[in-house]
Amino acid sequence: MATVTRENIGQLHDKLTVKLNKEDYLPSFDKKLKDYSKTANIPGFRKGMVPAGMIKKMYGSSIFTEEILKSVEKELYTWLNAEKPEIFGQPLPLNSDLRNMDMNNPSDYEFGFEMGVKPDYTLPDISKAKVTMHKVKATDAMVEEEIGRMQIKGGKMTEPETIDNEDNVLNILFTETDKDAVVVEGGVSKENSVILKYLTAATQKKFMGKKVGENVNVQLSKAFDDNKLEMFVKDLGFEEGDKEAGKKFFNFEIVKIGLVEKRELNEEFFKEIYPNKEIKTEAELRESIKEEIENYWLSQSRNQLQDQLYHYLLDETKMDFPVEFLKRWLQTGGETEKTAEQVETEFPAFSNQLKWTLISDKLIKENKLEVGNEELREYMKVEIMRYFGTMNLGEDTSWIESYIDRMMKDEKQVDSSYRRLITEKLFNWIEGQATAKEKEVTSDELTAMQHNHQH
Repeated sequence: MATVTRENIGQLHDKLTVKLNKEDYLPSFDKKLKDYSKTANIPGFRKGMVPAGMIKKMYGSSIFTEEILKSVEKELYTWLNAEKPEIFGQPLPLNSDLRNMDMNNPSDYEFGFEMGVKPDYTLPDISKAKVTMHKVKATDAMVEEEIGRMQIKGGKMTEPETIDNEDNVLNILFTETDKDAVVVEGGVSKENSVILKYLTAATQKKFMGKKVGENVNVQLSKAFDDNKLEMFVKDLGFEEGDKEAGKKFFNFEIVKIGLVEKRELNEEFFKEIYPNKEIKTEAELRESIKEEIENYWLSQSRNQLQDQLYHYLLDETKMDFPVEFLKRWLQTGGETEKTAEQVETEFPAFSNQLKWTLISDKLIKENKLEVGNEELREYMKVEIMRYFGTMNLGEDTSWIESYIDRMMKDEKQVDSSYRRLITEKLFNWIEGQATAKEKEVTSDELTAMQHNHQH
């Protein structure tokens, strides 16, 4: 009779040994040989009339090995289902010499498997986390910038004769030259558009008063500040990060001059921007925009606060891992085997993610956080409406429900939606356990914090 034994071979690292004797696999081997005899198509023999000896000679060895491995797998998973050990993934097979399997000399066999055991751990008290809610106040400058953006977006494009405004939109033919403005044979030549204010102050002065057909010759690094230079260098077809590209000279020939006439701030414009609000004055418009800006930055502040709580839980939860097992699992568990060097490089991030998975699973289970079907459907509905945006969907939107019905049958779609919702619920719960002190910061300061911690 088959047996499965378990022994510890390292920290949270156990070995399972599956022992088979002849009686565990010979009956299934003999049956499989008979089944082959009934179905095999071999020239010179009628179907079902192939001699058992020939079948055994032709296919016996592979069938013998296959039935032994099937028996091992059956015993292994029977044990796992009965004992239910808390382990990572599935046991990994240890090296076994299959060449010792001889169908003409059936014997007892042993197969080894290693498994990584999940650690015991205690979560820290979230209420003791020292975290800060960084709040951004909407300034008059922010409101003014947003109003200007809306006026331009809803404005009308005109084509003035000369360049006289930093908001002029220029279509420019960029032609590569040398420092003496002589065109480089085989050099870059490409038309692109640019807003005049994106150029450096010195370059803007060179363009002021010029008309279509006129040109300016300038070195790229002198034409654009660093934060704009990289984008335009890439647009011109140079490799990202090409430091030499900025040193090149270009002839900027004006192909077209444009200027957006800003929309007038009146009730008609207010209604276009906020069709569901009764905004009649500029003061009411500014108040509504200020509220939107602060709501946006409040959501960003919460994201940053949740990031602090994520790090608190990760840093303060002490947890051991079966390192050697996990490295072997990382090396062999994917579609293609990784090198030892790749494993060493990837392991820190992998173990952190594994640690967070154990922490979040425990919090979800202990606090009975769940996502129901109705929540999934409502989330999908919101996503559909967001996808179609401001499009007029007509009065009959009953098709949305049938569309959601199809989405609910898509396992990947349901899993993706569930993960997003349960993660949102988890972080909302975590946030509710902490007491954060408030601190006012600028939008740039908050953005810098987010760039430093992206997960």
